[in-house]
Amino acid sequence: MPLGERGGWDKSESRYCGVETDFDNGMPHLLSYNLSTGGFDFVVATLMDPAYRPSLVERDASGGSNVLPFAASDLVLSPSQWSSHVVGKISSWIDLDSEDETLRMDSEITLKQEIAWAMHLSLQACLLPSPKGTSCANYARCVNQILQGLNNMQLWLRIPLVKTDDDSMDSNQLVSLITSPDAQILPLKNVSYISSWILVFPPWSHHEYHIGLQLTYFIDSWELWNSFRLLCEHHGQLSIALNVLSSLPSANSLGRWFGEPVRAAIINTDSFLTNARGHPCLSRRHQKLITGFFNHSIQIVISGQSVHSLPGGSLDSAANHTVNNVDNAQRHPLRPYLDYVAYMYQRMDPLPEQERFELGYRDFLQSPLQPLMDNLEAQTYETFEKDAVKYIQYQRAISKALQDRIPDEEVTSLTTVLMVVGAGRGPLVRAALQAAEETGRKLKVYAVEKNPNAVVTLHSLVRIEGWENEVTIVSCDMRFWDAPEKADILVSELLGSFGDNELSPECLDGAQRFLKEDGISIPSSYTSFIQPVTASKLHNDVKSHKDLVHFETAYVVKLHSVARLAPSQPVFTFTHPNFSTEKSNQRYKKLRFELPSDTGSAIVHGFAGYFDATLYKDVHLGIEPSTATPNMFSWFAIYFPLRTPVCIQPGSPLEVHFWRYCGSTKVWYEWCVLSPSPSPIHNSNGRSYWVGL
Repeated sequence: MPLGERGGWDKSESRYCGVETDFDNGMPHLLSYNLSTGGFDFVVATLMDPAYRPSLVERDASGGSNVLPFAASDLVLSPSQWSSHVVGKISSWIDLDSEDETLRMDSEITLKQEIAWAMHLSLQACLLPSPKGTSCANYARCVNQILQGLNNMQLWLRIPLVKTDDDSMDSNQLVSLITSPDAQILPLKNVSYISSWILVFPPWSHHEYHIGLQLTYFIDSWELWNSFRLLCEHHGQLSIALNVLSSLPSANSLGRWFGEPVRAAIINTDSFLTNARGHPCLSRRHQKLITGFFNHSIQIVISGQSVHSLPGGSLDSAANHTVNNVDNAQRHPLRPYLDYVAYMYQRMDPLPEQERFELGYRDFLQSPLQPLMDNLEAQTYETFEKDAVKYIQYQRAISKALQDRIPDEEVTSLTTVLMVVGAGRGPLVRAALQAAEETGRKLKVYAVEKNPNAVVTLHSLVRIEGWENEVTIVSCDMRFWDAPEKADILVSELLGSFGDNELSPECLDGAQRFLKEDGISIPSSYTSFIQPVTASKLHNDVKSHKDLVHFETAYVVKLHSVARLAPSQPVFTFTHPNFSTEKSNQRYKKLRFELPSDTGSAIVHGFAGYFDATLYKDVHLGIEPSTATPNMFSWFAIYFPLRTPVCIQPGSPLEVHFWRYCGSTKVWYEWCVLSPSPSPIHNSNGRSYWVGL
């Protein structure tokens, strides 16, 4: 059963928890025991007898092949049971990069046989074993071949969550990890020496199956994943199952994984602590990580044997997972671990209403608006008008501007001329009139709007509200309107996700001719920001179009499954009014990003863009993460993709160049990376993406 219900809006995959099982010929019993008795939602089940090796199988007398030793016939479960409750686990012994040719060939044959069987069963996913060493080219080559002919099934590559905080630490400081033949993660401490990425362990007399074994230890297992996925061309059906261990890397290092295609987190029972009541629990750092997994639709899988001896019962807060009619003798040994995971899930804070509204937009690529070329639809206006926070900020800014413009002693004799340029359906007109009422100032408003459909609504609004004596509606493009008088205050709502990407500079340059020399522009300035991100899903979504144009287009995105690799930095700033005779809206900026030292290596798929605007004096609004206006939803971030992702090594800076160009009919951006390795200049001459004037 699901871990819990968090309201009808919660449809994420992280509601479901699985359990890793050993090979069992009795698949119906295995499923019933773990689902009905254990309360798990699915099993990660070994598909093939682990003793099977193709090279040891003798062909029958007729020359045909023997029946493969799979766990069960496809008939023992219904198709829906196979697809909904079973994740196939590929044999953990396979090693396609072994020096032993027989083992290498057996591994490739078995891998392909098991994947073919999983496809026959219509499984939704298969768990691939971790690569056995730093060199995984042959393994990746075989998996890549499989991916080319795969149906809708996902392949989860098992990756241990390992990164030392100090890559230079000596052997006595390392706690090393290996994957044993039964795929359980075991702690090892008797390290002989470190040679590059390889640790060689001495023969052990007390672990028979490890005698004389040479093992590989990855100082940063992300490197292993990155090598594998690059060899497989960022294939969209290749995902990650993270093996979460008792020791966790730094927060910055962990953050990288949230931009990667992690589908499952496998938690071994050895990673659990024991609370005062004798129940399993997790450290605070593990709890924070698991909560992050829940928020990113990552499923939890419990693995290993029970290491807690409980007197019976379950966590009180997870009572819906307790099977009261099952006595302690029949109780599933891993049930207390599931109960704890369910307890964590149920105590998560509910999503705010705004976040629930935005769920459907998460990591969904949208083309930015073309406000000068296109007229907005009523539904778009309505969405923006629901953003109360934005208009509260505008009203605050207008109130302060009115008070500065008209002293208290002159409020009865002077009238402020305020022009709303790009008035839409009137929310800024309403905010201006409310500010005038709030401050006791007299106001004359011109509402300038080029969209004839919105003008119809404006006229209706003025008539309904009785604003005929205060508001004059002008149906015209602000750049070409001849104003009958000059304005004291010019108010506009022309900002895009990147600040200037909806041509606010060009529009306000055309409109400021009817602003008094000492007039006030709201907003008075705005700055764009970018930061490098790992965004595997966005990269694959862009790549799916199989053309250059989409890699040279900026997208509006509600960023969610991304890793923000470094703090954002300012790019372009525009100030209004700008009466300079040599003004230009073309811009160029070189930026240098450095990842935190404990992050490790990372991959940059593109850049997230934001803006921060000063409306008037200390009143601001924006979406730049460190200063973002709370509870405002009018703008999502903008995403600038890279045609070829860039790998960043620790200590290696990322040098980025951004340009804003203006032509006679369009405005466009160009961008590139120069260091650590040069990329092509994207969108040269606005060939793929531009904003029309």
